[in-house]
Amino acid sequence: MAAGASAVLEDRICGGVVVSPAPATVGVLESIEGGHPLPTADSERAGRRALEIAASTAADETLLVLLSGGASALMAVPAEGLDLETKRQTTDRLLLQGADIHALNAVRKHLSAIKGGWLAARTAAASVTFAVSDVMDDDLSVIGSGPAVPDDTTFAAALAVLNRFGGARSYPPSVVAHLDAGIAGAIPETPKTGDPRLARATAAVVGSRRDAMAGAAREADARGYCVARLDAPVVGESRAAAVSHIADVIAQARDPGRAVCVISSGETTVRVAGHGKGGRNQEFALALAAPLAALGANAAAASVGTDGIDGPTDAAGAIVDCTTVERARAAGVGAPSRYLDDNNAYAFFHALGDLVHTGLTGTNVGDLHVFLLA
Repeated sequence: MAAGASAVLEDRICGGVVVSPAPATVGVLESIEGGHPLPTADSERAGRRALEIAASTAADETLLVLLSGGASALMAVPAEGLDLETKRQTTDRLLLQGADIHALNAVRKHLSAIKGGWLAARTAAASVTFAVSDVMDDDLSVIGSGPAVPDDTTFAAALAVLNRFGGARSYPPSVVAHLDAGIAGAIPETPKTGDPRLARATAAVVGSRRDAMAGAAREADARGYCVARLDAPVVGESRAAAVSHIADVIAQARDPGRAVCVISSGETTVRVAGHGKGGRNQEFALALAAPLAALGANAAAASVGTDGIDGPTDAAGAIVDCTTVERARAAGVGAPSRYLDDNNAYAFFHALGDLVHTGLTGTNVGDLHVFLLA
């Protein structure tokens, strides 16, 4: 995104910073390597640099904000009285408890000095945000935790999220105290719709999961498949969503004379109870192993993160097919259910050679699911 903007705007760019999971060299822009899925010290350095740039942008200039998935972790500035480690602990626990992106970012925005509209509130300039969305409903206030758009969630909503996912007492006391202070009015709320500080802020989504689905559909069509798209986002607990989703997929595969490719997308969650390694796409694929084996037909599926990262692993996701269960048994790997119980999908697919490795793709529009049936 930064390279594209640089190519179009050329010498009209006065300066700026690129925050990404890997170093980036783009024109006159600075580069800071932030952390993902959990923020690092460099994430905080990047966030503070972004706030400095916003504050220094003059009223007759434009602050251009380019967001892609992962921005919430890549660019982080703790609210006054909090530190980065406390935020990391809170985010980590919410992820382990299976919090969805709306819930997670409602909390993040209320523990931050940059998210939830605070970046745009810092500048006298007009701010323009272009976002590549990894959020299923393309809500601009959730993408990257909405640093340059109004936030209509509240401190009370953030505290309710903690109570929903594990209970507030299981989170750092300073975080709960901060949210309580916000509820009491001792800490200002995030800028809301109609806030005059954001009167010159505009935003638009320029890419989403639907673009990834369209690209997959074009490729499948070119390879001779009968293509069907399921537009409703795949959400919920990964293992449960996979099992319920397969019924929707099968309903689309009713052309007996032609192989069918069914494409869907979404972002599921994993409630971690075991001690293994994996990610939501690997767990989604593993939960499909038994249902695909039971189909009695040629069938395969892939579930991948479009950013090339699935959880804390080096894989983007995994491939599963109607032979996976039998191949695992023959190789002495064991039953998929045992690995699901331990949240250890990575080990299962690694043993079979069925992990998908793409490396970092440079963008994120959620997860892509592709099913092939013949």
